Amino acid sequence: MHALKFDWNPVTGIDIIGNFKLHFYSLMWIVAFLLGLYIMKRIYTKEKVKLEYLDPMFIYVVLSTMLGARLGHVLFYQSELISQDFFSIFLPFKFKGGFEFTGFQGLASHGATIGIIIGMYLYRRKYTYKSLLWILDRLVIPVASGAVFVRIGNFINSEIIGKASGDFPLGVRFIQEYYNKYEVQSITKIRDVQDAYNAVANNPELLEAVPYRHPAQLYESFCYVFVFLILWYFYSKTLKREQSGFLLGLFLVLLWTVRFFIEFVKEAQVDERATWALNTGQWLSIPFILIGLYLMFGYKPKTSAT
Repeated sequence: MHALKFDWNPVTGIDIIGNFKLHFYSLMWIVAFLLGLYIMKRIYTKEKVKLEYLDPMFIYVVLSTMLGARLGHVLFYQSELISQDFFSIFLPFKFKGGFEFTGFQGLASHGATIGIIIGMYLYRRKYTYKSLLWILDRLVIPVASGAVFVRIGNFINSEIIGKASGDFPLGVRFIQEYYNKYEVQSITKIRDVQDAYNAVANNPELLEAVPYRHPAQLYESFCYVFVFLILWYFYSKTLKREQSGFLLGLFLVLLWTVRFFIEFVKEAQVDERATWALNTGQWLSIPFILIGLYLMFGYKPKTSAT
């Protein structure tokens, strides 16, 4: 059996004008949101809920997801931005070290989850047609499908990379993660960044320094396909959809269990103490798993969802 190893040096977007670029990572988010809207439309149609409730829900979900993901990343992984480059937290630009359009980079799934729950709480205060848990039990299905595409976007961006894979038969050399754009321009003397990366990709000596790594993003994306399918099965084929909080709990258990174990082959996103048995992502996943188990097996609603 031949080892499945390859070099990863993609075009990450389309140049629009100047420093502005349409990133494929951003397109993956758009696909995730639009697919989610389609799935929720099917669910609401099946359950004879007015579709007019979906448009405001879509706005709440988009805003709460992006804001929660961004703030979660800053608080959990990059808190120095608060003092060093505050406006880059909320805007798709970098101001420190020169003005640059970056897109919305640095998004944490833990923060996105918290943001969505808060967003749906605020949405439910205005639109009272169903209970909060009823809404969340359905919403987690498209959220799981969206997570598949977000991780594909991370792979395109060569971010959230895995640890060195060593002799493991599957490995990827993330050229654009190993050499930043300033390094490749300096090394190759080529001004165009993509052309400079292409020159590195064709240089065996420069490639030799780049380690093969686990494509942790693809591992995670693949697992999320099954999270989505399991949720869809329990929703469409069983009566568990009538148990308030069950699908939300199942989502939390499945998704964050996947995340917990994938972290073992993923490079830590922040500096970790060597004495810690678990990294930040794993510690943050444990509360979600415990809450999920409680919703599945311990939560007893005072009244039935309406």
